Amino acid sequence: MLQVAIPNKGALAEDAVQLLKEAGYKCSRYGRELVVTDAVNEIDFVFLRPRDIALYVGNGIIDIGITGRDLMVDSMADVVELLPLNFGHSKFRYAVPKDSNLTPDKFDGLRIATSYPNIVAKDIAKMGIKATLVKLDGAVEISIRLGVADAIADVVESGRTLVEAGLKTVGDILLESEAVLIARNKDVLNNHKIELMLARLRGILVAREYAMVEYDVPQNLLEAACAVTPGLESPTVSPLNKPGWVAVVAMIKRKEANQIMDQLYEIGARGIIVTDIRTCRL
Repeated sequence: MLQVAIPNKGALAEDAVQLLKEAGYKCSRYGRELVVTDAVNEIDFVFLRPRDIALYVGNGIIDIGITGRDLMVDSMADVVELLPLNFGHSKFRYAVPKDSNLTPDKFDGLRIATSYPNIVAKDIAKMGIKATLVKLDGAVEISIRLGVADAIADVVESGRTLVEAGLKTVGDILLESEAVLIARNKDVLNNHKIELMLARLRGILVAREYAMVEYDVPQNLLEAACAVTPGLESPTVSPLNKPGWVAVVAMIKRKEANQIMDQLYEIGARGIIVTDIRTCRL
């Protein structure tokens, strides 16, 4: 059995399970099971703490796993990214009180609270700064108010939590994070089950980004219409029973669907339909 680690809780857990389910894997829990077996695909899905997944994979105990890039980097585990999964996006930033003039170059001798000490230690060492790191497991943004730290380093999504805590971000982004599929090394790509999983996941990720547009257009307007919907390689064009008209099918960016429909209609296309793509292989 192939062993695949999934976060057992936290922001990444639900989205990771949903992605795998869409890719055709049975990995839903009905309680607090630690392992869910997908007999059809011959995979054991192991539910672990997100912070521990990179360590299990790096030590060869688990074949591959889904975790956050921030957690992977901070673990210092010997692993590689196989595929970014386009969810769980966040930025790792420094933050200080909103009325403070502190910037990262002035952190020397101060206390920095964080749940990611290895990322911060590497960054301040690169700047030549000596600061005391205060490791916390959560609620980092309250540490300054409680007198535990002078600055913090934490993951930022919308930034609302920082604002509510009276903080502001300073300095450059230390790390841009998202959910990633990781392995000990890329030799695992020789494993057919892992190769198949990567192909399925890529198909779902592309399908989430694109949609399919279908429309009818007069033959003499085909070139203008295809300029709006060139597809990934080329649109599919088929003759219609109506003389002088053709049917066109093409993939388009989902977020551009309404604008593309507007343009096609203005050109002269009719019967314009946009449909979701469940999955694909390119």
